[in-house]
Amino acid sequence: MKKTHFTPTLLVIAALVGACSSMPKTTSLLDQTRGDYMAAQNDPNIPSYAPLEMKQAGEALEQANAAARHNDSAEKIDKLAYLARQKIALTQEVAKQKSAEANVASAGKERDRIRLDQRTNEADQAKTSAEQSRLAAQVAQGETAEAQRKTQEAQARAAQLEAQLADLAAKKTERGMVITLGDVLFGTDLARLNPDGMRTAQKLADVLQQNPQRTVLVEGFTDSTGAAAHNQELSERRATAVRNALQEMGVARERIAIRGYGETYPVAANDTAQNRQLNRRVEIVLSDAGGKITQR
Repeated sequence: MKKTHFTPTLLVIAALVGACSSMPKTTSLLDQTRGDYMAAQNDPNIPSYAPLEMKQAGEALEQANAAARHNDSAEKIDKLAYLARQKIALTQEVAKQKSAEANVASAGKERDRIRLDQRTNEADQAKTSAEQSRLAAQVAQGETAEAQRKTQEAQARAAQLEAQLADLAAKKTERGMVITLGDVLFGTDLARLNPDGMRTAQKLADVLQQNPQRTVLVEGFTDSTGAAAHNQELSERRATAVRNALQEMGVARERIAIRGYGETYPVAANDTAQNRQLNRRVEIVLSDAGGKITQR
């Protein structure tokens, strides 16, 4: 029997042919599909937004790969690769859309949070404003009550002063309220207050003590009997006597001004004893509430 002998070259060729026949078949479309799948695997949005679609795409690709391993026809491999590629594209589109929706939702939540913060700030501001208004109202009420109290006190002081001045027989003039101490309150031709004069001075001192903002001007006058120089001196000494009495009763010296006018500024003719007695007097001018006195 004749034996067939194979050369080493033929053996190598046969091995290569066998190896080629055992390698899985591939196509350009399948290679592109595998590349698309790897790109999808690297997309960070797909695991979060399209995991099911990615699983289905992987299963479709595996079918194409299996057909390639089984050396199925190129037409079948491309058909399966095409289906896998479509599922990969769908997966990417779903992930893209859901990622966009998530971004919109996140933006909406951020807007809602900003609006909530704004409304909270507005509410806090309104609350603060209301509290400030309440405190302001309390302060205003307190100020109003204080103003009313001061007004009532001022009215009470005015009423008391009016009663005291009426007791002193004070008269309202262009210069203000004037209290007249007649000649009968002094010793005859003397510059010393008698007991009745001292009681009148005490009443005036009480008025000044209770109204510390007021001052007085004490003016002395005489009749025309006797020498003018004597009358001038006597008017000054009588004004001084009133000031000294007020000081002894607690009225500060700087609140008491004095003037002596002698026989000038008579209030009656010096033709009768009664009229001359009217001219012998001390007039006390009470200042206004600001301490101002209108001079002659």
